[in-house]
Amino acid sequence: MYKLLRPLMFALDAETAHRATIALLKLRTGTAFASRPPSSQALECSLAGLRFPNPVGLAAGFDKDGEVPDAMLGLGFGFVEVGTLTPRPQTGNPKPRLFRLAEDDAVINRMGFNNCGQAEALERLGKRAGRAIAGVNGIVGVNIGANKDSVDRVADYAMGVRRMAPVADYLTVNISSPNTPGLRNLQAGGELDELLAAVREARVAGGPPVFLKVAPDLDPGDHRRIVRAAIDRGIDALIVANTTVSRPTLISAHRSETGGLSGRPLKSLALDQLRAFRAEAGGQLPLIAVGGIENSEDAWARILAGASLVQLYSALVYEGPGLARRIADGLAVKLRKACLSSIAEAVASE
Repeated sequence: MYKLLRPLMFALDAETAHRATIALLKLRTGTAFASRPPSSQALECSLAGLRFPNPVGLAAGFDKDGEVPDAMLGLGFGFVEVGTLTPRPQTGNPKPRLFRLAEDDAVINRMGFNNCGQAEALERLGKRAGRAIAGVNGIVGVNIGANKDSVDRVADYAMGVRRMAPVADYLTVNISSPNTPGLRNLQAGGELDELLAAVREARVAGGPPVFLKVAPDLDPGDHRRIVRAAIDRGIDALIVANTTVSRPTLISAHRSETGGLSGRPLKSLALDQLRAFRAEAGGQLPLIAVGGIENSEDAWARILAGASLVQLYSALVYEGPGLARRIADGLAVKLRKACLSSIAEAVASE
């Protein structure tokens, strides 16, 4: 069906098509369609005290305002990460700011954390039916960021932790976007430790686990420093990695657009970064893989390389809404062929 619809969607500019998709998904929210992701004993995963029905997640950026998490769970995702949400609403960068690179199976975006703000999303997510049954209807995480014009970005993240904790199964501290000037500087030495110390102070006992999302564009020594800071400050997992500002060989007409590149060209870089973080973490810090994942083979490769969970987004543009279920089903087949009884047995087994 998606093969028939794709030309119609591609006739629209990328951002208009995305908003149309969200509008259609909102019609499904609250129906039986939007209830249970595929699960089995073999596919279930545990991480940071949470039980995930399957290891295939939707990365932040698709459902920026937390409008359709249950509809996406119904499409087969074991978990959905909404956001990035900032303390105050913001419009993001000027349009056009989202580009399909169809010849490369890639996307370039420079959205700039456009979102409705945390207060509106908090009210919306608070109304989710059955949210307390985590792991049955799937896991919903909240990705938090800082406003572009903030005078104190560390305070923005601390506010996000306090404000969004009541409606999040987990929180993600996103310092990896290339589209907010200076944001990635928070990954640097003292800045990162200051940020994570403030995040730790903002957490409450019994609150959701906190993950840290990092960029793939790192220098030698960054992996060890980031892992050490994350462990020392009680971060529960690393998400590796966001979009890249690097430009491998591309053939699309949009290849020169500024912003973060995602999709197939990010695949090898993201896998290399995952392996580098696994080597530094030595099993002390769970890893979640994202970047260039478009089929069960990609997801399986990330799991073997050390990822307990995987996330995707850009591949949906080209593969359609059935992708998450196909990947989950493919992972179940791979487990059987490998004579393994669970995803956990496959993690870091390459």
